[in-house]
Amino acid sequence: MDADAAESADAAALDGAANRSDAGRGAADGDRGSIQSIDRAAEILALFNQDTQHLSVAIVSERLGLNRTTAHRYLASLQSCGFLSKNRGPGPLLDQLAAFVFGRRDVLTLAPPIMRQLSDRTGLTVVLSLLGHSGPVVTLVEEAAVGPIVLTVRLGTVLDVQSAQARVLYAFQSDPSVVARHLSRLDEAEAIKERAELAKVRRDRLAWADPSHLGHAAVAAPIFGSRDIQAAMALLGTTQMLPNSERSAEAVGLLREAADKLSQLIGAVPGTRPAPRKGHHSL
Repeated sequence: MDADAAESADAAALDGAANRSDAGRGAADGDRGSIQSIDRAAEILALFNQDTQHLSVAIVSERLGLNRTTAHRYLASLQSCGFLSKNRGPGPLLDQLAAFVFGRRDVLTLAPPIMRQLSDRTGLTVVLSLLGHSGPVVTLVEEAAVGPIVLTVRLGTVLDVQSAQARVLYAFQSDPSVVARHLSRLDEAEAIKERAELAKVRRDRLAWADPSHLGHAAVAAPIFGSRDIQAAMALLGTTQMLPNSERSAEAVGLLREAADKLSQLIGAVPGTRPAPRKGHHSL
């Protein structure tokens, strides 16, 4: 009998006792059961290190003090969810999360010198935003070093749904449910108009902020990684400094150049963007 078969046999033999034990704990813990399950799953995943690259019932049972049946059930659930691979190493979902985290970290590490150069060449403030749960969040700012008027924005600011950076981040968002949640904040007429704006952004790979913000202007371009949009980079200025016209063609060209450079540094293929998931263009 191989190791996996032995583990399954042991699990079956102990199942009745483990279920009685789990039932007792559940009655005592009440509503905390589901939270404890998440905590336990996190403890199991935390067992991965340089010396433990695959998990087993024995490892989980011994290190966490679980009976073998409970350990077996947790491992099976983590496999079915994609947290563990078939051989109980790190699964595809962990790979996906790691790529996401490292992609964002690369953006924040590589962006500042590119943003500084763009600000110096245009005389405008440059902002980089990431998409958070509440919307686009200002993450990096490089203020213009010269000029009588310097516009800025505070780090951590959650941007308006019709800002230039919001439009870029939502236009290329691969998850339709995220875009739907974004549009649900608008009334029906505004949502129809915004869908048209997002389609234009996808076509031009460029977004301007809603002109209702009198006196202020912003234009943004997407930052792509190898699989999805990672961030939005924008120029901020007054409508005199950054008009939505041919007068801003040079500044817009420099913005595109900077965004493309950062995209290539974090893994995007030049001249392409990641393919959207099914439903992306159903806006």
